[in-house]
Amino acid sequence: MTTAVKAEKRQGLDIKKFLANNGALVGLLVLCLALFIATPDFLTPGNMLNIGIQASTIAVLAFGMTFVIVAAGIDLSVGSVAALSAMVSASMFTTAGLNGWVALLGGLLTGAACGAASGLATAYGRLPSFIATLAMLSVARGLTLVVSDGRPVRTADQVSFLGGNLGPIPMPIVVLVVAGLVAAFLLNRTVIGRYMYAVGGNTEAARLSGIPVQKVLVIVFALSGLFAGLAGMLLSGRLDSAQPQAAVGYELDAIAAVVIGGASLAGGVGRISGTLVGALVLVVIRNGLNLLNVSSFWQQVVIGLVIALAVGIDVLRRKNTTH
Repeated sequence: MTTAVKAEKRQGLDIKKFLANNGALVGLLVLCLALFIATPDFLTPGNMLNIGIQASTIAVLAFGMTFVIVAAGIDLSVGSVAALSAMVSASMFTTAGLNGWVALLGGLLTGAACGAASGLATAYGRLPSFIATLAMLSVARGLTLVVSDGRPVRTADQVSFLGGNLGPIPMPIVVLVVAGLVAAFLLNRTVIGRYMYAVGGNTEAARLSGIPVQKVLVIVFALSGLFAGLAGMLLSGRLDSAQPQAAVGYELDAIAAVVIGGASLAGGVGRISGTLVGALVLVVIRNGLNLLNVSSFWQQVVIGLVIALAVGIDVLRRKNTTH
């Protein structure tokens, strides 16, 4: 084989490897270019900020979901846990008369406690994470309705601040950046992050290597619940109230964002940066379809097809890896 042929083959492999690792980012850029051509309103500063605000709640939920999926689990309860966290925080402030900071902390801890409960059921109760978190989805939504009696509850000023602005920058975008940096640090720079990849890659091998698999799973789900609680604070801050039916269906968007971002539902693979890109893809699609006056019914069809495509690509990628 000549040197030129080898160089051409290497270049082809490099492009293929680049697309495999950054397919979601390339897709996002192509999507933005197409929408820029289709509608002049897409790339306006106001619309870009709107996309950032819309992406903040989904991305923060998806950061927590990334931990769970990397550890080869799934968390179907994050939307309901976000709603319960926001409602508990609002009730602590409005009904119990507690300090706003205490109410904010109480909401976050509620999310972490719900996640830890799912983790305990998965790790020590031997329930599949699908079943444990499906039960938590129902429990958390039911408790949200019980606490609120089905009515919106006013939030503390400290929570409402999360829906405001920090200078010219919307606070949800600031929270999104900080949460993303913290999540990336946890996943890439800490022992618990390495344990997540090990447990998701091969649970039995991780156990034989001395990794406390059960404790890792409890921590992973607790982190997912904590990020869900933060997403609930963001959502109620934007609405200036906690809504009993908030975040319905958000768990599917969170899972889709993680998978579109390149994580494998089989575990052991996933990046926070990819999850952020996946969340942006979902929000940009919805934003673009709104600008093009496509009905919300067809938007659901398009989002469903995108999720199916992302999962299909994940399945093909795993087949190519095993062969």
